[in-house]
Amino acid sequence: MKALRKKSCVAIFLAVTALGIFGSGGWLWIKFRPQPAPTQEMIFQGVEYIREMRNSPRPMLIHVIKVDLKTEGIRTLVTPGDPKVELSLNAQTTSQFLEGYALQVAVNGDGFTPWHSNSLWNYYPHAGDPVDPIGFAASRGEAYAEVEKGHPILYLTSNNKARFNAAFGNTYNAISGSEMLVRNGQALKNFSENEPQPRSAVALNQSARYLILVIVDGRQPGYSMGATLDELAEIITFYGGYNAMNLDGGGSSTLVKEGFFGRAEVLNSPIDNQIPGRERAVANHLGIWAKPLE
Repeated sequence: MKALRKKSCVAIFLAVTALGIFGSGGWLWIKFRPQPAPTQEMIFQGVEYIREMRNSPRPMLIHVIKVDLKTEGIRTLVTPGDPKVELSLNAQTTSQFLEGYALQVAVNGDGFTPWHSNSLWNYYPHAGDPVDPIGFAASRGEAYAEVEKGHPILYLTSNNKARFNAAFGNTYNAISGSEMLVRNGQALKNFSENEPQPRSAVALNQSARYLILVIVDGRQPGYSMGATLDELAEIITFYGGYNAMNLDGGGSSTLVKEGFFGRAEVLNSPIDNQIPGRERAVANHLGIWAKPLE
């Protein structure tokens, strides 16, 4: 009996030691993990991906998707919702959205309610929980959220015309943001909320031929600390954005593409509940269908 008790104590000691080693290793990886190399590549027909690292005024890992809306096979989708219920959407991660609709690229969308994040055990929503976007939203001709004063809107038609804040007759796809970042080629400044954070934004170039998604990772010391809204606006103009709006940021910021066997591949490093790489379930999203490279 004593021998058995001794073996049990040794096993427990080894298990605790192993957990400590792996836990320390995980912490060290999070703290000192290497940043990915810069890249610029076509990932689908009409879809270019750019990854850039900046170290001034702080580490900022920037992800850019440029979509040529005139390329054959390009189509857009905003997450469908139900206008007949009080909370029109069931929360899902951006990866779940991409896989559920067999998309090639997707980004998180508008802010939403209800939401709280008090701890890893006390947060809302979980995937599947009912939520509602803050601003106007429509998917494939069906509007499911009302216009919110002061919130800009991106409108997209079934034949890929796009513009901000002016519908094309009957609305096809529409998604809202919190504020405009760039207007007529000018980066806006002096935003009321302007701390470095993870960021997501959507832009159009001057001719509205190119849809541009910009995501900046943040809240990850030694890896990427995020951008202010002033800085985000400047980044957007650098990449050709002529008009742009801010999407939901913070722990919601997520950019994914289709990987092997239709599974989502997360391009950025989201951070939900202070856990790098953890995706947050959000309300709506903006997705892109595109043809594979030949």
